[in-house]
This record gives sequence, C-alpha cells and structure tokens, in this order.
Amino acid sequence: MPKAIRLYVKYVDAINTRVGQVTLYLVFVMMAILLYSSIARTIFDSPIIWGVEMAQFTMAAYYLLGGGFSMLLRAHVRMDVFYSKWSEKRRATTDCFTSVCMIFYLVMLLYGGISSTAYSIQYNQMNYSAWGPPMSPIKVIMVIGIFLMLLQSISNFFKDVAKATGREL
Repeated sequence: MPKAIRLYVKYVDAINTRVGQVTLYLVFVMMAILLYSSIARTIFDSPIIWGVEMAQFTMAAYYLLGGGFSMLLRAHVRMDVFYSKWSEKRRATTDCFTSVCMIFYLVMLLYGGISSTAYSIQYNQMNYSAWGPPMSPIKVIMVIGIFLMLLQSISNFFKDVAKATGREL
C-alpha cells in the first residue's frame, strides 16, 4: 500500500483511539448527573429540571464520539450466521463492500448533520423542554462524531483491501 494510505490509517486510528479513550469516561459523567439529580430530588426535595436532559446529551456524546473507536475495535454488532465460517480473505472482501455502503451512508448523514447544525447555530435553536438548552453544542458533537466515524470507515476500508489482496499495510 502507498505510504500516504499507511499514514492516513495510522493517524486516523490514533485520533479515534485518543477520542475513544476520553469518551469512555462520559458514562461516569452521566451517572454523576443522574445521581445528583436523584439525591437533589429525594433527599433535599429540590428537583432539578436539567438533570435527565443533560444525562441524555452526555449519553448522546458518548455514543457519537465513541463510534469511531468502536469501529476501530470492530466492536459493532455483526450478523454472524455465515461470517465466522468464512476465510479471512472472504471476510475482508465482504467488509470492503459493506465499508463502501457505510461510507455512502455516513457521507449522507454528515451532509444532513452539517445542515442541521448550521440551522441550529443560525437560528439559535433551543430544545422544547422546561430547561430549554441550546441545541447547537450537541449538534456540533454529532457532526464531529459522524466525521470521525467516516474517517474510520475509510481507514477500515483500506485495511480490508490490504487484507483481501494479501498485501501488508
């Protein structure tokens, strides 16, 4: 494989590893928010209106930013009826095809996400809830997460092509 592709794979994998390692801790942030909300409501009889919604935003950031890391680890759910019985080369060939489909899907998702984020920023979109937080921060996180997944899909595609053709990456 050309040096440019090897460098691309190396750096994209490194970026998604770092982002994923930081993102893993968002589960604890979400748990802390929910614990604080529960304690405030039950012990101090002072419910907070932002608790559940902030936990939802944190969870959304967790799975959006962790998507590229999950793809790097090949940890997404697969239909393993035939796949596990195939040879490495056949799996890689199949993964090349599914990677192309995934890249197309992520490009369309990124296009819609950028459009939605631009609208959210331009019109200062707020969520329809009692708290009413701005939507632009979570939409920016959404676009970043989709972009990282797109980069990782391309990296995985290159790895699969190398494996399918018997080349070293």
